[in-house]
Parts: sequence; C-alpha cells; structure tokens
Amino acid sequence: MATVYEINKGINRSIEFKGIKAQYITYLALGMVLILIAFAALYACGISVYVCLGIIVPGAAALIAIVQHMSRTYGQHGLVKRMAGRRLPSSLQCHSRRPFTSLKPATHALQQTI
Repeated sequence: MATVYEINKGINRSIEFKGIKAQYITYLALGMVLILIAFAALYACGISVYVCLGIIVPGAAALIAIVQHMSRTYGQHGLVKRMAGRRLPSSLQCHSRRPFTSLKPATHALQQTI
C-alpha cells in the first residue's frame, strides 16, 4: 500500500509540504542529497555501517530541524529579505563636498513667492 503525501497549494499561494514552505523544500531536498552522498563516501572509505549511521542520522535530524525553524521564522520571502538587508550599508560616508555643491536648488512654492 503506497503512502500518499499531499502538497497544499491554493490559488496564489506558495507550495507547502508538512509545514515547510516555498524555497525551504528545495533546501531540504539538496541537504538530503548531500547527506546521502556523505553516507556513501563514509561507507566507501570502509567505515562501519553503524558508525556511518551514527554520524548521518543526527546530521539529517539537525538538517530537518534547521529547515523547519527557518521556514517558521522567516516564512516564504523572509530569508531572501534578510539576506538582502545584510547587503545594505549601515551608513554612507562622503569625504568631499562636491556632491552637495553641485545640487540644484529646489523650486518650492515658498521660494517662488519670495
């Protein structure tokens, strides 16, 4: 008997699977592929299966916990917004007056009446 997993996607809503939303599904899938490759590499090096499982299973559990935490904390677009916010400078420095002296004066209604 096959297990059927439902992927919930409403109109104009992102994909959600077991509480994990949008791009976090991709992060989880890529992480699991890397964990599978790590298991194969450890096993190919001649390490015992039980030692490999002792390393891989906690790593996979940590990956799932981290991805679920990021999905709950940041939501669909929050992680991208946070990464973009980190690229913004905290302040701008100008060591010359040239940008300010070349500005044209503003023509507001108060200045025109004077």
